[in-house]
Amino acid sequence: MRLGVNLPNFGPGTDPGVLREWARTVEGLGYDLLMVSDHVAVTPDVAERYPEPFYEPFTTLSWLAGMTSRVRLGTTVLVVPYRHPLVVARMTANLQQLSGGRLVLGVGVGWSRQEFEVLGVPFAQRGRLTDDHLATLRDAWGDETAVPVWVGGNSEAAIRRAKRFGDAWHPLRGTLPWLRSTRRAHPDLPFAPRIALRLTTTPVDDPDRLAGTGTLDQILDDLDQLHGLGADTVLLDPYHGDPEETRRPHTAWRALTAVATNWSTPS
Repeated sequence: MRLGVNLPNFGPGTDPGVLREWARTVEGLGYDLLMVSDHVAVTPDVAERYPEPFYEPFTTLSWLAGMTSRVRLGTTVLVVPYRHPLVVARMTANLQQLSGGRLVLGVGVGWSRQEFEVLGVPFAQRGRLTDDHLATLRDAWGDETAVPVWVGGNSEAAIRRAKRFGDAWHPLRGTLPWLRSTRRAHPDLPFAPRIALRLTTTPVDDPDRLAGTGTLDQILDDLDQLHGLGADTVLLDPYHGDPEETRRPHTAWRALTAVATNWSTPS
């Protein structure tokens, strides 16, 4: 099982220098994958959690591809209805070629009604639009461009979409009991979860504890259990919704260092 990192490409503490250090830290610690978020219009509801500056994902990943050599690069998640699918097909195919085949395209339907309205995209039709765009994307790529598609989301609709269009299901920040029960219901579906990363000094005993939250021993045990459930890749998400966190990246880097130093795939 491989590990990746969701790095913040937004917020008051983020600038090109910080993004560069994020990429160097993630690759230097031996992580397999770095991923970034997607928003086009930072409307008030988006800005509460993901404020400006917000670095566009494909531009950012192209730039980071030039300063990294090994780590995979991806989106968690690209909001599919926001862009014409042929534009996405062109950008992803080019980035896959230019990066040496390192792209992973995480996709989702989106959640910000205000952002949909600003972009002139019907919010109520976002599920159908996502399905139509993914079908177009697959056709446009053909057999020559193989970009792995991870379908994000925690709903049954997301699971159905992953089975139809994806190479993996990409659930977002769930509890271990929920992930375990969902895997029992869909044992043959490849999955690559994004989990929280919040390192604490004392154990977290909350029954609703998110996977990846707690002491180092708890986090390592969560990773072992996800390996046992058949996860191909686990993406660690050290951002917890407060934009001021982006001013303190060293907190996340220390947690990532602890995990990278102490975890190895069970034999």
